[in-house]
Amino acid sequence: MENKSHAFWTGLFTIVLVLAIAFAVFFFNVDRTVRVPYDLIARTNVTGLFTDAAVRYRGLGVGKVESIRFDRAHPGQIRIRILVDQNAPMTHSTFATLGFQGVTGIAFVQLDDTGSNPSPLASSPQHVAEVPMRPGLFEQLQQRGDIILKKFERLSDDADKFLSDDVRDQLMETTKSLKGAADGIATLASQVQPATAQLPQTLKQINTTLASTNQLVQNLNRPDGPFVTNLNKAGKAAEDASAALSDMNESLRFVTARVGFEALPRFYSFSDDVSAAARSIDRAADAFSTNPRSVLFGAPQQAPGPGEPGFAWPAQPAH
Repeated sequence: MENKSHAFWTGLFTIVLVLAIAFAVFFFNVDRTVRVPYDLIARTNVTGLFTDAAVRYRGLGVGKVESIRFDRAHPGQIRIRILVDQNAPMTHSTFATLGFQGVTGIAFVQLDDTGSNPSPLASSPQHVAEVPMRPGLFEQLQQRGDIILKKFERLSDDADKFLSDDVRDQLMETTKSLKGAADGIATLASQVQPATAQLPQTLKQINTTLASTNQLVQNLNRPDGPFVTNLNKAGKAAEDASAALSDMNESLRFVTARVGFEALPRFYSFSDDVSAAARSIDRAADAFSTNPRSVLFGAPQQAPGPGEPGFAWPAQPAH
């Protein structure tokens, strides 16, 4: 009897323990989060997306994928039903993209918001709201694959042209020219090095010259210096010379006045005599040119004029 009683209590304890573990697992694993359904409208590939895949809002888990099916009302369109936490900020500007977890190829739904319309997007099991699904990064790469390939082909052609024999020869010549220029610069630097070594001494001499010049300028600017003293002497000499010139002008004005008062009347009389003599010489020259005999026999006597003795009126012609 004791063995049977012991086995009974052991079996009962095992059953109670299993029930307790099952209850604990069920209690802790039950998801009590209230989720709201939304339909994602996809017109692109959804490769790698499965039921129960994660739904994230800017990287934070907010739900899961409930179902994936074709939209019978719109052929070629896929309708993805997701369950999202009611506390997630779903708005009218929210959109969805397809993301991938590492290199496994397993996809998840990534929700994001442009912020253009912040009004909340209401949804319920009776009236499920729709959220647009935009192409992801890989989808965009697939859509632009042809353009990228053409650009790579163009780059390849340009690289082939760049690595041609002519371009390579030109690069070699350019390299040689650069090497020659570098050698010339090195030679010039070696030639300039002695002058550079003397540069500190030259700068020191220039500083000394500038200091001497500054001292000379200061001495010249001194009120009791030789430069200002000589200038004062020169100014005084100029004043004396100006006074002497004033006295000389007074003397010249006096001499000029005296000469005009005494010499001018005599000069005017002398001028009258010279004029009279010139007229006499002119008359003698005229008489000699008219009658040269007058030099030996004298000038002929002129006929008496009216009112002079011996004057007679000429006879009148008969009519």
